[in-house]
Amino acid sequence: MTTLSPDASAPAGALYRAVWRWHFIAGLLVLPFLASLAITGGLYLFKDEINAVLYRDLTTVSAQSASFLTPDDWAASAAAELDGRVVQVAPPERPTEAARLIVDVGGGERLSAYVDPYDARLIGATPEGGVMDLIKRIHSLDQFGFWANCLIEIAAGWAVVLVATGVYLWWPRGQRGGVVTVRATPRRRVFWRDLHAVTGLFAGAFVVFLAVTGMPWSAVWGKQVQRMSTEAGLGRPTAPSASTSNHDGHADLPWALEARPTPMSSAGRQPIGFTQAAMVGQAAGLPRPFAINAPKGPGGVYSLAYRPDRVEDTRTLYVDQYDGRVLGDVGYRAYGPAAKAIEWGISVHQGQQYGRANQLLMLAGCLGLLMLTITAPVMWWKRRPKGSGLAVPPAPADPRVGRGLLAVIAPIAVFYPLVGASLLAALAAEWGWGRVRAAGWPRP
Repeated sequence: MTTLSPDASAPAGALYRAVWRWHFIAGLLVLPFLASLAITGGLYLFKDEINAVLYRDLTTVSAQSASFLTPDDWAASAAAELDGRVVQVAPPERPTEAARLIVDVGGGERLSAYVDPYDARLIGATPEGGVMDLIKRIHSLDQFGFWANCLIEIAAGWAVVLVATGVYLWWPRGQRGGVVTVRATPRRRVFWRDLHAVTGLFAGAFVVFLAVTGMPWSAVWGKQVQRMSTEAGLGRPTAPSASTSNHDGHADLPWALEARPTPMSSAGRQPIGFTQAAMVGQAAGLPRPFAINAPKGPGGVYSLAYRPDRVEDTRTLYVDQYDGRVLGDVGYRAYGPAAKAIEWGISVHQGQQYGRANQLLMLAGCLGLLMLTITAPVMWWKRRPKGSGLAVPPAPADPRVGRGLLAVIAPIAVFYPLVGASLLAALAAEWGWGRVRAAGWPRP
């Protein structure tokens, strides 16, 4: 693995070289993942607009003078046509919208079904969530399993390290050119260096925000924080009665309520159905559009979730599946401080909380991140000596400098355990490579 000496114009301090080295290594580890996050995240910001174009024929119906049929009618039609079990019904918000349902067709497969609310005719169906749900799963790498999702958690944590070390490298130190402007032309390496540095300066805060607020979805850190905040009462409000988790995994609930035990329904023989559950929600003043989630098992409840753009207006009702009593009415005000902060961060992360301006600002962050992932390899390619390997910046001769830098990275590594594990792996690999080189291998 060939090392590379800094440019003559670069500061020659040992700490600078150490920071540069770890900035390079961190980028080498996570660059492809950050590019994927930027592209898929930017697309997902416009999920409503994209869905409106892709599924217009499924989601739009002709307004009629007749009244809607009932949610139970829609569910019966979709279940019969698709030979499955309806686990969620979302009544239309407007007269020209189709009713949206989620149907479990077995084998772990679920479909998003669209039904004409006037005659309960099945218009069509797609895989659950359609194209945008696939993009979301690719964004988090959930599409490829648990361990792939762990890689995204590592990448997000290292993105914070990249910004911190990048700001240190950008710091002018008496330099005038390339601080907030770009010098030379694309044929020169300095152009790409300046473009990378200036983009990082302006996009860095967005990158850190997106990385931190995306962590609640992560496989390890997110699940543990969700569990601990739930157990400590900092995330969810106290359950209204002794209960267990009685909603299906499909439930469209806020992050703070996903791990929250739900009330249990009273003993009964015949569930009230989606129609009466919807009537209970309307009587309780639950705004549309809301989703009605079916109970899971005999003790389960109907979960009615209202998820607007503004997180402060979020509201979830838990309804006894037999007698229709409201067992819980949970709004944002009832959340603990951790849940409030995380839910707000998620809403801003998805470009929802503050309308179009929020959406465009997050898009700017995604584009800035994408620009960084493009300029970094171009800058490296133009800088690397011909015939060299990765051209890793050299380690400082004084090991104490490296320890000082690790002291800066350590808090991030401790806060995000998978980042810490990857840091240890990188240090072990570097140590092992050093031992190999000291033994005189590879030989000329």
